[in-house]
Amino acid sequence: MTTLVIVESPNKVRSIQSYLGDGYVVDSSVGHIRDLPKGADQVPAKYKGLPWARLGVDIENGFDPVYVVAAEKKPQITKLKKLLKEADELVLATDEDREGEAIAWHLFDELKPKVPVKRIVFNEITKEAITRAVENPRDIDMDLVDAQETRRILDRLYGYEVSPVLWKKVMSGLSAGRVQSVATRLVVERERERMAFRSASYWDLDATFDAGEQHEDARLFPARLVTVGGKRVANGSAFADDGTLKNADVAHLDEARVTALAAGLRDETFTVAGVDAKPYTRKPYAPFRTTTMQQEASRKFGFGAARTMQVAQRLYEGGHITYMRTDSITLSQTALNASRAQVKELYGAEYLPDKPRTYAGKVKNAQEAHEAIRPAGETFKTPQATGLRGDELRLYELIWKRTLASQMKDARGEQVSIRLTATASDAAGADAGAPVELTASGRTITFHGFLKAYVESREDNGQGDDQQTKLPALAQGDTVTAHELTPAGHETKPPARYTEASLIKELEDREIGRPSTYASIIGTIQNRGYVFKKGTALVPAWIAFSVVRLMEQHFPRLVDYSFTAELEDVLDQVSHGREERQRVLEGFWAGSGEKDTGLKRLIENLPDIDARGLATFELGDGVAVRVGRYGPYVEGPPMVPGKDGVDVPTRGNVPEDLPPDELTLEKAKELLANPAGAEKMLGTHPETGLDLVVKNGRFGPYVQELLPEDAPKGEKPRTASLFRTMSMDAIGIDDAVQLLTLPRVVGTDVDGTEITAQNGRYGPYLKKGTDSRSLESEDQLFTLTEEQARAIYAQPKTYGRRGTAKPPLKELGVDPVSEKPIVAKDGRFGVYVTDGETNASLRKDDDLETLTEERAQELLAERRARGPVKKTAKKSAKKTTAKKTTTKKTAAKKTATKKTATKKTAAKKTAAKKTAAKTAAKKTATATKSSAAKKS
Repeated sequence: MTTLVIVESPNKVRSIQSYLGDGYVVDSSVGHIRDLPKGADQVPAKYKGLPWARLGVDIENGFDPVYVVAAEKKPQITKLKKLLKEADELVLATDEDREGEAIAWHLFDELKPKVPVKRIVFNEITKEAITRAVENPRDIDMDLVDAQETRRILDRLYGYEVSPVLWKKVMSGLSAGRVQSVATRLVVERERERMAFRSASYWDLDATFDAGEQHEDARLFPARLVTVGGKRVANGSAFADDGTLKNADVAHLDEARVTALAAGLRDETFTVAGVDAKPYTRKPYAPFRTTTMQQEASRKFGFGAARTMQVAQRLYEGGHITYMRTDSITLSQTALNASRAQVKELYGAEYLPDKPRTYAGKVKNAQEAHEAIRPAGETFKTPQATGLRGDELRLYELIWKRTLASQMKDARGEQVSIRLTATASDAAGADAGAPVELTASGRTITFHGFLKAYVESREDNGQGDDQQTKLPALAQGDTVTAHELTPAGHETKPPARYTEASLIKELEDREIGRPSTYASIIGTIQNRGYVFKKGTALVPAWIAFSVVRLMEQHFPRLVDYSFTAELEDVLDQVSHGREERQRVLEGFWAGSGEKDTGLKRLIENLPDIDARGLATFELGDGVAVRVGRYGPYVEGPPMVPGKDGVDVPTRGNVPEDLPPDELTLEKAKELLANPAGAEKMLGTHPETGLDLVVKNGRFGPYVQELLPEDAPKGEKPRTASLFRTMSMDAIGIDDAVQLLTLPRVVGTDVDGTEITAQNGRYGPYLKKGTDSRSLESEDQLFTLTEEQARAIYAQPKTYGRRGTAKPPLKELGVDPVSEKPIVAKDGRFGVYVTDGETNASLRKDDDLETLTEERAQELLAERRARGPVKKTAKKSAKKTTAKKTTTKKTAAKKTATKKTATKKTAAKKTAAKKTAAKTAAKKTATATKSSAAKKS
């Protein structure tokens, strides 16, 4: 007996084939095998000419979709049909989410098998999971299929009806989408908030106090100014976005007042007015679901959502982790057992709670994959034992540590707050005699618990859960003196732009979209030119402002956050069989009442749209930003002669990478002073003899070398962008000559690789092969030495705002073998010692405080003796190829007793059976699906 098993990805075929052994043939569908027509050329001839044909959805008859097999998929379908002819049984083993269920149904409907059919699912690619799946087949879940199909049709109607409006009124080539447009609106609204924001300045004191020599372990400690004269000191949160105080009854300090106050407090004695100590407890983080994994990989590694999902896909297909598209934070009993066993082994029984921890999901519309993302298998491999490298090792390690930490004890400690009071002396000026209060806050961790394994990063770069601030053991009535009082000025900051991580969190918090789509949505809004990245921040382009303005004015319901979230909830109801597909589509398309405007009515009643108005954003003084065919530009006085003799406003190009909130009226006037196409002759290059000019181009001002008329065809002139500190008016010939030396070869690294200094879109940087490192200033492009460049590359690479690498925890002399200094560091798997060449983790009985130089040398010697980590993955796979006859027999016996995919749905869908005779290419109604599936 031969069983054909079809999975989605060809990358799964080899491993699953090895687990199933003889009697099984495994192949893949290579993703979706068919879809709605992508263009008029794909629409079947019999539907061409029908009013709905371009949509690929019969909006006049139950929203029946027309499915076609794309040309590039036909060879694979032919191959699968050939394999099916030689098989005695078909097993559909696509992914267990809605997309996977839909692929299984499409395979069934397209292949039209005449042999028994089974549907199996698994959330990890291990021998145990595959065996368990084969022994427990089920039917195709038609509710999941309906939910996927409903979403696909909704997206088709939305995109194909709204996008043409954007083409006509904004710019050709644009697109609208159910989640894409809402995500774009979020980014645009955040930029609007930044543009409307008005900064406010305020001052306070940076204070450090001396508790006396009797407190050696925490003699000096920081505190912050809280009240002056009984009024709370204004900080950043005291100001509204327009720069005004939310409450006038606060002490808004300026530089002069704070400087005088510092003078009036410097020689005073401060009394401890109160000490508040309370226990500190931090519970572990839940295991990863898709979105939290994407967010944490972004914060820790600088990964984009797409990169994270690509790496996770490879880990899943390689049998290293469970399915990576999930809303669940539940761990199976197998995973709980594996986690607890490894916690006990690696950290000791004192870190293991009495019973397994369970987590309640906060996601309202949790999808069908019923387990969190975790290491695969009944026992977990440590990262070192996987044989993984690069991104895959880093992400696996992140998942592994998060999973273990979720099953460890709470972190415990103590939080202490100390209130200090004093009276300002006459030197304080207006505040002389005023009572002053400062507060010192500290935290100590007495038992690290889960923090021993894992600490989550923060988007705001604030204090981590494992950070401690030790305060002296003071009591009420004790006195301390001011060690240092420094006036500190601050300015309020506008709301932070979204990063990929924070945008994903915002979408999830608003219950918009699905975790499996976030990576593609973020990719789409960047590829369409709606959003670009500045560092890790997502910045909306001016074209996005025009698109969002049109959507808000003419399709407000379609970009309403609540409506989009409700639609997700409706799709979830369809997936559980509690809502009918056709009813959902009818409500979206035609509306369900006079006030409930459907998409059809919006399109049919679309008023005249002022395209110029959509593309114009006033800045003041007659100056405006306009979105043109070739990008944004500023327009305003003075008037200049046009082509036909009529005076027209001056125009200036807006640099492509200039964020909208930085295009102020002042900046716009600066751009108008150097209008588009303007250029200025600078002189002759002293070495080449060629003329140099400075031009104002589409992407900002730049210098260019003018080639002679007899220059070889195809030769390009040298160009270099001006620094941000330069202007067209002020730049001279010497500056231009220096700019044209970039990129500059700084030297070579110790390994002989060339290092260059370059000026890029996001500022100055060094480049060595594919490794880039940011520089602090543009001047360094010319002044940085080879020694300084090597020092930069000797440091670990950092991402975003996470700062520099942690300093060594302890120095432990020199290693006699490598003759290099040994240090102890806090690493991925806990504390380890290293000489820069060899790393060795501390053993369970080792303690950092008592660790000696000799013990460190011993640990390194043991690690060297073991040699490099051997890869064992292939070996274990080979062991599983022989034993599968029992599984085959069990699976075969179950065929006769399993329900068909449609028994549960046949009764409620009989009304649609009249369409069952229509062709397979046009999938007519759910009854058609049911009748086809009954062949199993």
